[in-house]
This record gives sequence, C-alpha cells and structure tokens, in this order.
Amino acid sequence: MAGRAAPPAALLRAINALLAQRRYHDALAVIKGCRNGAVYGAKIRAPHALVMTFLFRSGSLREKLKSIAQATYTHSRNLAYFVFTYKGLMALQSRLQGKKIPFHSFFAACIGGWLVFGENNPINSQIIMYLLSRILFGLSRLAVEKGYIPQPKQDPFPLVAALVWGTVLWLFEYHRQTLQPSLQASMTYLYDDSNVWHDISDFLIYNKKPESK
Repeated sequence: MAGRAAPPAALLRAINALLAQRRYHDALAVIKGCRNGAVYGAKIRAPHALVMTFLFRSGSLREKLKSIAQATYTHSRNLAYFVFTYKGLMALQSRLQGKKIPFHSFFAACIGGWLVFGENNPINSQIIMYLLSRILFGLSRLAVEKGYIPQPKQDPFPLVAALVWGTVLWLFEYHRQTLQPSLQASMTYLYDDSNVWHDISDFLIYNKKPESK
C-alpha cells in the first residue's frame, strides 16, 4: 500500500532507533564486543591454522581442512565468550559502584580467563603464551614509567633477544618436552630436519623425500 514503509525498512529503522538509545549502550556494547571477538578470533586463527596445518600436519586434505575449521571455530568462540563475559562484568560492576576503577578490569578479566580459557588445550595455550610475552614487555615499560627501575641508558632489546634465543634453543636441545608442541615442530623443521638429506631432491626441493607409492 502506498505511503506505508515496507516491513524490512520499518524494522531497520526500529533497530537503528534502538541502537541510538543511550540507556541501552552498556548492554549493546556487550553484544557488539561478543561479535567483534568472534570475528577477530576467526581472522587471527584461520590463516595461522592454515599455514601450520599444511606445513606440519599429516593426513588427507579433508582431515586438514577439518582441523583448520575446528581451530578457527574454537578460537573465535572462546574470544567471543571472553569479551562478552569481560564487558558484561565491567558493566555490572560499574552499575553497582557507580564508577569504574582499575580493579574492576583485573577482576572481570580474571573471571573471564578462568571460565573461558581455563582449559589446558593447544588453542588456549597459544593464546596465553602470546599474552604472557606482551605482558612482560608491558610491565617492564610500566616499571620504567613509574620509576620503579631506572631508564636504561642503552636499548635493552638486543640483550633480551640474546637471552630469549639462547634459552629457547637450550630448552629445545636438552629439555624439548617442556616446549609447546607447535614450537617443537617448527624447531624440528629448522634445526633437526636440516641435518638429514639423501640427494638433491631432499636437500633443496623437499624437506623430506615424498613417500613412494
């Protein structure tokens, strides 16, 4: 009928009007945070899983694709759950106390980390190790900013790089079982597989000779 908006257009206007309501901002921010967590998790994990699976995982193409899809789904789901939990608890604490304080962030993230990332599996392990390295750098910079340790006269990064590489190769050579499996696979490829060859084919073209059928 002329003069009446089509149902999809009317629905879209109603949704946009709802999104513009400031009183619903905290709840809507939790929902969008969940959406962003899912999308970001998929963007991060899919290419990583693709590369690592085709480099180091054996099996049929179907099995490899299934592994990639499963890893991507797990990362995406966990990050979505965590953002939802964190932002929800932040909003709740802010409502209860009337303001946001630093402890709120720490507490909400601790609860989310326990509930969502508490299971010890390869995906969660990689995420925690990724965060841990950045936390150490962040805390070091914060300690300098707050004056707890003096500002280095020279860039300490070369020393950090030397210690990190020295430690990880020592662990790989003598305590390999302590390293995360994907790191073991990468280092085996770089340092062990490069010690073995039979002819030009597995010296330059392949890492290992293809299995004869």
